[in-house]
Amino acid sequence: MTQEQHDKLQSIIRSARKLVFFGGAGVSTESGIPDFRSVDGLYNQKYKFPPETILSRTFFDRHTEEFYRFYRDKMLCLDAKPNAAHKKLAEMEDAGILACIVTQNIDGLHQAAGSRTVDELHGSVHRNYCQKCGALYDAAWILHSEGVPRCEQCGGLVKPDVVLYEEGLPNDTVDHAVNAIAQADVLIVGGTSLNVYPAAGFLRYFHGSHLIIMNRDATPADEQADLIIRDKIGEALSGIEL
Repeated sequence: MTQEQHDKLQSIIRSARKLVFFGGAGVSTESGIPDFRSVDGLYNQKYKFPPETILSRTFFDRHTEEFYRFYRDKMLCLDAKPNAAHKKLAEMEDAGILACIVTQNIDGLHQAAGSRTVDELHGSVHRNYCQKCGALYDAAWILHSEGVPRCEQCGGLVKPDVVLYEEGLPNDTVDHAVNAIAQADVLIVGGTSLNVYPAAGFLRYFHGSHLIIMNRDATPADEQADLIIRDKIGEALSGIEL
């Protein structure tokens, strides 16, 4: 990031009255969690079935054991720690600058860093529920279970509280996220290709003063942005003084 970019980012953030951060998988790559669509991302690795197929509701229902084999291996990164981006965003919330984080990630690292107002569009690996009785289980329980995880209370099938392909986003979370973006005067979009809908369509609700894009690759929203940063998000945000 150039000094000019840093100074502009610093100025915009300091002047923000209600900033919203909209993030994707690229926010967590600095924590060692692979993204999906980059050259070395999850979707470019080789499996018996494409990840998009495995992470679908149909596959979960029909091939539950195979789903969980992939899920435990690739989706549960429980040793990952919040990186500089997660930590700075938590600081920005504490400082009264950041109003909300809208995330497509399911890793819970924003909350682990101390953020409180987080809209998890795609759910969280840390919440798992019995489809029969509603009993709740954490991610470690899923990780250390074998085969198809069954409820200890009733024997029902336990499902991660994550949004699979073919499933809709949670309505309450979507409503809160859309309202936050609509009320924001500054929107930072970080670590997302903006190619996955309906989440990518949320940008059309933003009518504030400054749009900042932080992403390694070009996005469909680049032409609308006041500032584009191609560096790592943690590195870019860590130098900002609040």
